[in-house]
Amino acid sequence: MIDILLPPLILSVILLAIHSYYGIEIIKRNIIFTDLAVGQMAAVGVAISLYLLEGQHLYLISLSFALLSSILIAYVNHREDISKEAFIGLLYALGISLVFIVMSKSPHGLEELNNLLAYDILFTSYQEILKVSVIYLFIGMFIYFFLYRLKGFIREVAFFTSFAITLTSSVKLAGVFVVFSILIAPTLISLKLFKKHQIFYSVIVGTIIILISLTVSYNLDFPTGYTIVFFNTLSAILVSLLKK
Repeated sequence: MIDILLPPLILSVILLAIHSYYGIEIIKRNIIFTDLAVGQMAAVGVAISLYLLEGQHLYLISLSFALLSSILIAYVNHREDISKEAFIGLLYALGISLVFIVMSKSPHGLEELNNLLAYDILFTSYQEILKVSVIYLFIGMFIYFFLYRLKGFIREVAFFTSFAITLTSSVKLAGVFVVFSILIAPTLISLKLFKKHQIFYSVIVGTIIILISLTVSYNLDFPTGYTIVFFNTLSAILVSLLKK
């Protein structure tokens, strides 16, 4: 059991470490569904690569869609005459409709669509974990050494660009819904319960939730991705309702 659950647990902790920062920033900006919209557009790139190019250039195409949507959101975030949440919601709807259209033409469309939404991370290899760890390490260094020095619209573009790169890597490994739940739920809980060090507590809370999710999924033979989404979202909803 430990041999099976250890790789997804390591991956989850790594995802939590980078996404907790972005979760706090997204919540502060009050653009909660940015992750879903950008993640879904990254999934569009994956779908197009799988259907038209048999998976070739998957990361590059996926990243292109994620970057385009991120830059659009950064631009809209500085416009006072456009409803941010409405625009982001429309962008998400555009992305998911495109994914369904493309996948409807694929012979394995249903299976591939399910993986795009919530991938079964039980089968993640250590090689994939190492690759994404290196990417996140460079993104973390960029945030720490460069992002905080920037200001205004340039900082927003840089923030959303690094966010797009992060999401592209995450969606490929975990799926849109899993990434969204990991980014928002533990962060929301930590913001509700703790006044300081929210990123640290977000990682701790998220790790506990994911450990419970993996254990339940393994023992009851539930789909791992959706089990993680369920326990993350349920925990955040309960804390939001019970904690004043």
